[in-house]
Amino acid sequence: MLDLINLLPHCKKENKIEKVEIKEQVNELCTLTSCNNVLYFECRKKRDLYLWMSKFPNGPSTKFHVENIHTTEELRMTGNCIKGSRPLLSFDGVFDENPHYKVLKEILIQTFGTPNMHPKQKPFYDHVFAFNVADNRIWFRNYQIVYADEDKELGQTELIEIGPRFVLNPIKTFEGCMAGTILYSNEFYVSPNKARRDLKLKRALERANKVGKKRSKKEEQRNISLPADEVDGIFEGEDYEDGADLDGSFDDDYDE
Repeated sequence: MLDLINLLPHCKKENKIEKVEIKEQVNELCTLTSCNNVLYFECRKKRDLYLWMSKFPNGPSTKFHVENIHTTEELRMTGNCIKGSRPLLSFDGVFDENPHYKVLKEILIQTFGTPNMHPKQKPFYDHVFAFNVADNRIWFRNYQIVYADEDKELGQTELIEIGPRFVLNPIKTFEGCMAGTILYSNEFYVSPNKARRDLKLKRALERANKVGKKRSKKEEQRNISLPADEVDGIFEGEDYEDGADLDGSFDDDYDE
């Protein structure tokens, strides 16, 4: 959240709100602060992060599951940019092919794009926000624009990553602001609770199979019958007196 605040000079941070009547509280905050775009973070079970990205007051809005989060401080990339500078927005070609990605593209443009003539923005571009689609998810990267030559018009440019990194997995798109008719529902989305439950069931099944194999191996070992040995019963059922030979006779040198 703090990384996004540093990347968006036109944002206004608010305090935490209660999880009761969220839509009404968000609408009230937008009205008081004169905001027309909303980024609402919702954390569940201290491990799952959801992000509401909506347009106030008439929508549309999208709910994302934020995955693979790596903050700028954690990455320690070599790139850098001036705080408050305007970003260039780069989108994958998939955003222009599917209707629901077109809606997401417009929401991302109006949310991450700095408004023209905003008092807190710098009048130049020195970094790029890249939004790419892979595995039915939106991958976010932030790059610094570095000019190889002093002449910016003729010189070559290269991109150096700054950070942060995160992946947005779209869940549903609604017609209104955090409510309304469902315009799109991601059929490939699997909730974190279901994923963890499936993982536990998979591990339990693997454990049960392992224990079953051990038991079946022990049963096989018990049921193994070895062939009879010819010399096993030689001395069974025969009692010999002390000093007697095997044929029953006594040795003459035997001392009683």
